Amino acid sequence: MMGCDEVVEWLIDGARPASDTREVVAELCGLLVDCGIPLWRFGLFVLTLHPQIMGQAFLWNPGAGVAVSSASFETFETEAFRQSPVRRVIDSSAPLRRKLGEANCPNDFEVTRDLRAHGATDYLAVPLFFASGAVHGATFATQQPGGFTDAQIASIESIIAPLARVAENRLLERTASTLLDTYVGNNAGSRILAGQIRRGDTATINAAIWLSDMRGFTRLADRLPPQTLVDLLNRYFDCQVPAIAKHGGEVLKFIGDGLLAIFPIATSENEREVCHNALAAAHEARAIIASSNPLDGGVRFGLALHVGEVLYGNIGSGNRLDFTCIGPAVNLAARIEKLTSELGRTILASDEFACHCSAQFVPIGEFELRAFGIARPVFGLVEEAIPQNSTAPSAAR
Repeated sequence: MMGCDEVVEWLIDGARPASDTREVVAELCGLLVDCGIPLWRFGLFVLTLHPQIMGQAFLWNPGAGVAVSSASFETFETEAFRQSPVRRVIDSSAPLRRKLGEANCPNDFEVTRDLRAHGATDYLAVPLFFASGAVHGATFATQQPGGFTDAQIASIESIIAPLARVAENRLLERTASTLLDTYVGNNAGSRILAGQIRRGDTATINAAIWLSDMRGFTRLADRLPPQTLVDLLNRYFDCQVPAIAKHGGEVLKFIGDGLLAIFPIATSENEREVCHNALAAAHEARAIIASSNPLDGGVRFGLALHVGEVLYGNIGSGNRLDFTCIGPAVNLAARIEKLTSELGRTILASDEFACHCSAQFVPIGEFELRAFGIARPVFGLVEEAIPQNSTAPSAAR
């Protein structure tokens, strides 16, 4: 049986080999029980740095493992959370204890009333102080008659500081991963975390390329208040990004009202499948934008699809880098995207892309695309007819 001093040493050593917070919580609770702490319920509550999630809770019960839940920014503003013992502990930076088995115990929190109804006899909530200055929380509950003993409370208190260090380290790892996923995408973020951070660290990959742009953005920017325009852009991108991710693509960057994404192709054998996935995402995004009332009725988009080799990696200056893709294939997609407005089309594709989805595309002409020297065939969707008043330009661009 491990003693509580050994639990402290395990935490100080980094809680190895547990690889994430869920595993740390599960291992910690098992070790506390083994060393004589009659733990019935444990909770770890940490604030996060995430665009949609304010915090996470890791709740352990014997025999049930660790349940992980996330709380939105809105949840933290609810009366229920403001009146919770965890919020009290975080705000006051002071521990809170309720001896639920005693008749005169204050009945002031919903969670402690619920725990008492399920047989809990003691509840302890403690602040976790991170080196960054942030305050988080942990809770301990037991069903032991009479509650925790003084010696057991002392043992619990001995693990709080090292637990805070371990929780902070795991949170920093998650934060780094979350921020990279948020700002550069999952695949690029994984490469950066794996050490691909030097300028010029690039790889040539084959990919289907998505380059889209909002039609009429300049007109909207001239007449809409700035915050209204930002909200519109966010809703517009919400119509595309989930569809791209769902079908295996990765958004690399937003360029004003434009969006660049790639669908990586692992082998030549799955090139056709990847192109079909990219086109499925395009159909989905187009349908959502067309049916989305919040997009002001007049918002439309143009999208170019191409497939080819791109240079994927770190490009920039000094210590200010961008993880993106460049190359003639991206340039060609950009030139084709410019044609969508002039041709009255929503989705256009290169011949390299269209040949993989030939049943859904028809040739609509050859166009001299700026910087490409020769006329290139461009394809449109079968169901998108060219308006009668549209002219198919062929001038160099």
